[in-house]
Amino acid sequence: MLGDKLSTAGLSPTTIHDVAKVMRWVKASAVDEDGEQLYPTKWNYEFADIPVIGHQRTPMFTGEEITKIIAKTEKQERVIYVLFAASGLRAGELFGLEVKHFNGDTITVAQSVWEGRVQTPKTVNAFRQVDLHPSVAAMLRDFAGDRKEGFLFRTRTGTPFLQSNFLRSSLYPILEELGIEKQGFHGFRRFRVTQLESSCVPPALVKYWTGHAKSSDGEVVRQTVTDRYIKMAKDTKFRADVAERIGLGFELPEPETVEVVPNVPRFQKTEVTVSI
Repeated sequence: MLGDKLSTAGLSPTTIHDVAKVMRWVKASAVDEDGEQLYPTKWNYEFADIPVIGHQRTPMFTGEEITKIIAKTEKQERVIYVLFAASGLRAGELFGLEVKHFNGDTITVAQSVWEGRVQTPKTVNAFRQVDLHPSVAAMLRDFAGDRKEGFLFRTRTGTPFLQSNFLRSSLYPILEELGIEKQGFHGFRRFRVTQLESSCVPPALVKYWTGHAKSSDGEVVRQTVTDRYIKMAKDTKFRADVAERIGLGFELPEPETVEVVPNVPRFQKTEVTVSI
């Protein structure tokens, strides 16, 4: 009945699955005084006529597109887009970074922001260190300067950026001007994951850097025996070597150069010979 009603209402297969999942959780939450489920149920989505989730729109920026986006920006805005593409951080994680989370070579993900409010990551996998390519690390060091506290990227009042505001005021206008398909910050994350995979980065390191805790269908990924033995968090040298070896997959703008004029004295002494 639920699947029928939601389908008749014109909801997408993904939405119907999400609603059915909530219904399943609600029913399972009813327990007796011993913690046993009152209504244990074996669900059969096929029998219930819950529609199959087909191909979902998952746009991704290409390296060439990212190069163009970065070239259209400057100062803080430019550093934000470079870090999005070079780190694969989620938007909430990137905008939640504080100066203390950057040690000069790596980013430590320990919090995120949503609608301006700081919150802790929702999964254990989200707590991690993301190693940066030397060129990006140098750019970030120059940007941070001698600051010791506060958000790494901030508004004029020192508060973190709101994702929705940054999309409307910055990314969307740039994409429209460049003729690039409209998409959100996750397009940078998909680019980074694809670049890591195509560069033959070990799956354990891809999982560690990206903080993946779920599979493509949203189900929790169970830790395997191999996962428990591989400790990427401890192997800092290996991670740094890989980050440098694989490069960025896009081009950084050439640093601005200042023409140096030779320091010529305003007045020069000239030797004069006089014949008497």
